[in-house]
Amino acid sequence: MKDNKKLQEVDLYKPIQRYFSLEGYEVYGEVRDCDMVAVKEDELVIIELKLTLSVELLIQAVKRQRLTNQVYIAIPKPKIRMRSKQWADKCHLIKRLELGLIVVSFPGNRSNADILIHPAPFNGKTGAGRNKIRREAILKEISGRSADFNVGGSTRTKIMTAYKENCIQIASFLNIMGPLSPKALIQMGTGDKTPSILTKNYYGWFERIKRGTYIISEKGKLEVQEYQELINYYLQKLELSNAKDSN
Repeated sequence: MKDNKKLQEVDLYKPIQRYFSLEGYEVYGEVRDCDMVAVKEDELVIIELKLTLSVELLIQAVKRQRLTNQVYIAIPKPKIRMRSKQWADKCHLIKRLELGLIVVSFPGNRSNADILIHPAPFNGKTGAGRNKIRREAILKEISGRSADFNVGGSTRTKIMTAYKENCIQIASFLNIMGPLSPKALIQMGTGDKTPSILTKNYYGWFERIKRGTYIISEKGKLEVQEYQELINYYLQKLELSNAKDSN
């Protein structure tokens, strides 16, 4: 098997030429800036060769779509697992761009070209139900947040979620008001998920002192101090609600 370090773009040419020739195409190399061109009657196919799948290759291939809707990109068979999410995402992008994909492998002293994706119009309705669920999940998450406490692109910082905000709200009320029941907390505005949050106690912030009554744990008192801005927000909201009820 060829080492990718020694592999050159020209090594991709012969197996792809052989594939299209067997399909009845006449194949030509380097035609007016196109790496490969295959012709059969009025059908024109353009293939762009690269050693890696890159943005540059995709841009180059999309430009070729001005000439024909039959455009393929060709790369050596990647080392990553073909069933990995990373590979699936790349294939999705190729399909969305309505390009074709050829991978070339070099088993032993041979070379094979396999077409994994044919150029075709992208069907945006595929998976519409699944996408609708994901869209609704995003909107639901946003509606559960009081503000934007996260920085886009963060990977090594703690992310503030609607669930965590809800836990902070409950913890701040217990810290100020003392022992409370889930029903009392809901009446104070902590939401329908309050009983589940207290029972699961994901962060270890709550303690049940008797049936139906909870307090904030020592761990909770310590850790929620990191979220003073949120605590102030919920306490002010509670004060406004109480003032409104008293009027």
